[in-house]
Amino acid sequence: MVLVAHGSRDPRAAEATRALARAVEAARPGTRVLPSWLDHTDPGPTEVLRALAADGHAEAVVVPLLLTAAYHRRVDVPAAVAAARETAPELAVRVTDVLGPADGTVDAGLLAGLRRRLAEAEPGGVDALVLAAAGTRDARARGSVGRVAVALADEFGLSCTVSYASAAPPTADVAVARLRAAGARRVAVAAYFLAPGLFHDGVVAAARAAGAVAVSGPLTDAPELADLVLRRVDAATPV
Repeated sequence: MVLVAHGSRDPRAAEATRALARAVEAARPGTRVLPSWLDHTDPGPTEVLRALAADGHAEAVVVPLLLTAAYHRRVDVPAAVAAARETAPELAVRVTDVLGPADGTVDAGLLAGLRRRLAEAEPGGVDALVLAAAGTRDARARGSVGRVAVALADEFGLSCTVSYASAAPPTADVAVARLRAAGARRVAVAAYFLAPGLFHDGVVAAARAAGAVAVSGPLTDAPELADLVLRRVDAATPV
């Protein structure tokens, strides 16, 4: 199994990916789980797949550690797999769906992981939520984030609005301020991130400055996320 993360200059992000790989291995003993990154951190997925083929492995499953099926899932991941198969055509490769909504369905485990991280942030009673995502210019990907916000609102029985750290409005501070202006007094922010880094740090600072009572940590190696990875693997089809 090859986990493919976006990659970041922040070393905490790479360690979060390694931690998730360890959690997935622990959840499915006997399976080798290798982390890789599209940028900033080595090794890349092409290198890992070629090494697996050289070691005699006949099959690999690639898991994009992404929350939306935007450019990286549509272009970068398939390109990495194609490059590996140019020199290792004997390696059978399957690629899973992203960890965010697949076919419009929000996985219950994803919601459970978000709930876990919110509980760890100890917000106490809250009366509104913000789902803070990294951001994308891809309208379909933003729609995917919106579906998670709707599901989270249903899960908590509260209103939940979306914010973005980049590429699209509103930012977390604006989203929190709007909810407070509308009458909410205890707004918590659910971080829709897989790993820590600059974007998550910015969300924490901005949301706190706007009056949020809590901002959750990234999903990282939450048990629910490891289980979701395995469900994606079991449902993957060959490329």
